[in-house]
Amino acid sequence: MVDPLTGSSGVNGHRIADESLLNDEKSMLGNDPGGMLRATASAGAQVRESAALAAEVDLSMLADEGRPRAVVVAGIGTAGLTGSILSTVAGPRCPVPIIGHRSAGVPGWVGAADVVIAVSASGRSPEALAAAEAAHRRGARLVAIGNPGSELEALAERARAPFIGVPRRAPARATLWGLTIPVLLAGRALGLAKLAEADIAETATRLDADAERCRPGADSFVNPAKALALGLAGSVPIVWGSSPLATVAARRFGDTLAANARYPVMAGALGEAGRGRVGLLDGVFGGLAETSRDIFADPDDDDEQATTRLRLVVFRDGGLNPEDDADEPVAVEERRADAIQTLADRRGVRCDVLTAEGGSTLERLASLVAVPDYASLYLALAHGLDPMAVPAISEMKELSNLLPDGLQ
Repeated sequence: MVDPLTGSSGVNGHRIADESLLNDEKSMLGNDPGGMLRATASAGAQVRESAALAAEVDLSMLADEGRPRAVVVAGIGTAGLTGSILSTVAGPRCPVPIIGHRSAGVPGWVGAADVVIAVSASGRSPEALAAAEAAHRRGARLVAIGNPGSELEALAERARAPFIGVPRRAPARATLWGLTIPVLLAGRALGLAKLAEADIAETATRLDADAERCRPGADSFVNPAKALALGLAGSVPIVWGSSPLATVAARRFGDTLAANARYPVMAGALGEAGRGRVGLLDGVFGGLAETSRDIFADPDDDDEQATTRLRLVVFRDGGLNPEDDADEPVAVEERRADAIQTLADRRGVRCDVLTAEGGSTLERLASLVAVPDYASLYLALAHGLDPMAVPAISEMKELSNLLPDGLQ
C-alpha cells in the first residue's frame, strides 16, 4: 500500500522490497543510471587490467633494502580494506606484520626500516596523501596506488617511489579488485605473499563466472544475489565470518550493504561474536520477537510484515592453506559456525550461509565477495534506490569539504 503522507509503499510508511522490480530488467536498469551493476560486473576485468598495469612498474626496488620491519597499508574505505586482504593472502606465516592504517599520516613508529603502501582510488584522499608524505619524510620505502595524473602520483614522483596507476571508472566501492591486485603484487615483491600468476587468472575467471550467475537478466529464483537480497529485505542484517578470510568478506558485505542499500548492519568475526554479540539472537529482533509472534497469523498480514527481525549471514571458509600443517584452528572455526547456525535455528532467526570455493586464498576470497556485492545492489534496487547516488555523501562533502575516498 502507499502511505498518503510519505508517498512510500509498505507498512507504516516504510518502503518494502519489490521483487517484481528485480525481475523487470528494463525497469531495474533504469533505476541504476550510474551503472553500478555494470561496474561490479567488471571485477574480473579489473583483476586482469590492474595486474597488467602493475607489471609495467618496477617493484623490485621495494626489495632492494631487504625484508622490512613492517608494512603499513594506508587508505580509507575500500582502499583501506586492501590491507586486510594482503594480510589474509600473506597468511599467518607472514614474516612481518602488515598493518592497515585508516587515518591520516602513519603510525608514530614508522621509519626507514618500514614500507608504506598508500592506496586511493581517486588519488586524492587526505589519508593516503598524508601517509605518502609522512613515509617520504621519514625515509620509509613507499609505493603508491591510485588514479593516474592525481596528486598521489605527483607525490610519488617527488619521492622517487613506484606508482601504479589504476584508472578510476567507478566509485571506489566498485573498484575493490582494481586496487587490491597492485597491493598484493607489491606484497609479493617484498616476499610477504605467495601469489602465482595462475592464482590471479583463476580469480578473474571466478569473478567472471559470478558476474554471469548474478546478471540482471537472471530471475531471482536462479540468481543467488537477488535471492540473498530479497531474503535480507526488511531485516537487520548480522554478517559474521568464521575465519580471517571469511571475516574480510563479511566486513566487505557490511560496507556495501550500508553504502549501496543504506541498510544498518553489523559485521565482524564469528569468534568475537561468540564472546557477547551472539546475545543478539535472544534480543527483541531475535528470539524474543519470535516468541511473541502469533503462530496462527497470516504471514501476508501487514502487522506480521511490520516486525523487523534479525537476518544472519554466515561466511564460511573450510579450506586449508597448503602452507599450514595444522588444521585445529580450521576445525574450531567450523564447529563455531555449526553452533551459530544451530542457535539461530532454535530461535527462529533465518540464516544464510555462503561457503568459500576455489583453490588459492585469493580465489576463495573472491568467491565470498562477488555474490554479496551484487546482493547489496539488488537490495537497493528492490527498494527503488539508486545505488550510485547517496545524497548524504554529497551533503557531507558540502558541510566538511571532505569526501572520504571509500565513499565516493
